[in-house]
Amino acid sequence: MFASRNFLFAKAAAGGGAGGKLFSWGRNNFGQLGLGDATNRSSPVQVSTGWETPSSGAGSSLCTKTDGTLWAWGRNQYGQLGQNNTTVRSSPVQVGALTNWLTPSGGAGFSTCIKTDGTLWSWGRNDNYGQLGLGNTINYSSPKQIGASTNWNKVSAGYKCVLATESNGKLFAWGGNSNGQLGLNDATDRSSPVQVGALTTWSKPSTASEGGNFSLCTKTDGTLWAWGQNIYGQLGQGNLTVQSSPVQIGSLTNWSTPSAGKTQSLCVKTDGTLWAWGGNDYGELGLGDTTKRSSPVQVGALTNWATPSAGRNFSTCLKTDNTLWAWGRNQYGQLGQGNTTITSSPVQVGALTTWLKLSSGNSFSLCTQT
Repeated sequence: MFASRNFLFAKAAAGGGAGGKLFSWGRNNFGQLGLGDATNRSSPVQVSTGWETPSSGAGSSLCTKTDGTLWAWGRNQYGQLGQNNTTVRSSPVQVGALTNWLTPSGGAGFSTCIKTDGTLWSWGRNDNYGQLGLGNTINYSSPKQIGASTNWNKVSAGYKCVLATESNGKLFAWGGNSNGQLGLNDATDRSSPVQVGALTTWSKPSTASEGGNFSLCTKTDGTLWAWGQNIYGQLGQGNLTVQSSPVQIGSLTNWSTPSAGKTQSLCVKTDGTLWAWGGNDYGELGLGDTTKRSSPVQVGALTNWATPSAGRNFSTCLKTDNTLWAWGRNQYGQLGQGNTTITSSPVQVGALTTWLKLSSGNSFSLCTQT
C-alpha cells in the first residue's frame, strides 16, 4: 500500500496537462476509482492525466500530480480525504493548495504523505489506535504534521498502524499493536512514532493492508525481516508463531522490494525473481493452487519482476518491461481481466507495456501509465 521514489515536478492542470495517465479498476462502492460514480470496473479505466504516485487504501485513494499537488477521493467517514469534512467523493479533489507533496500512503480510514521537505503528515481516523502518530486519539479531517522531523523518506500506512523510515536508516512505528506488528517486543499501541530497535540499516517498509496485522521491511544489506500476526505463515518463518520483534526471513541478502497484503507477503529479489508466502485461499500467492505457504516460494521461473503490490486476497506486480500482471480473488473485477474469475497464477492486465506506478488495496487497484 506504499511507493517511494524521487521525481521531477512539471506543472499540470487539474484533470489534464502533462504527466502520467491514471487508471483504476475493481471495487468502487465508495467512488474509490475516481470515475464520478460507484460502479465496479473489471478492466482499467482512465481517470485523467497529469498524475505521479498513487496509493490505494481501504475504500479511498490518494495520488500526487506532477505539479506536486495531492488529490484524494472515495470513502471519507473519518476525514481521510483531507477535505476538513466527511463527505464521500467519487472524483478527485485537491488536498489543500500546496505543491510540495511527494509520497502518499493510504491506510484503513486514514492517510499519510511525505512532503518534499522531508516532513510527514497524517489525517483521518485516529480514535482507536493513535495511528496518526500525533500523540493522541483524535480524528482529524485535514493534514497534521507528525513531529518536527524533516528526515522522513519512506512511509507505509496499513490496517491499524504505520511504518516509516528516515533517510538515516532508522525505522519508526506507531498505531495499533495487538499482534506485535509495530516490532517493539510487546502488544502495546503507540500514538507517537517509536524507533524499532537501534539499527540504522532499514530500507523499504511495508505494513499489511486492510484486515492484516503484520509488517515487512528490507535492510540495506539485502536481508528481509518480518513481524506481527502469523496465522497464515505470512512472516515466512516456516511456522505460524506470532512475532512482536523483527525476525529475519531465511539468510539470503538479495531481497529488494517487499509488499504486505491482508494475508499474503510478496517480495522481488535483486535477480528479478518474485517470491510469495502466507494465505492463499484465492490463489493470491500466484502458485497455481490455493495452498498456504509459511516459507517463501518462487512464483514461476521468470526473472523480470519489478514492483509487487499485495492487496486484500489478490496480488499485482509490474515487470521490468512495464507490463502489469494480477492474480487471486476477483469478485469485483480487481484483476482487471474484464471478468470476475478467480485465477491462481499471474495473468497479464491487457497488452500494454507502458505501466509505471502501481498500488493495490482493498479489492481495487490504481496504476499510472506514460
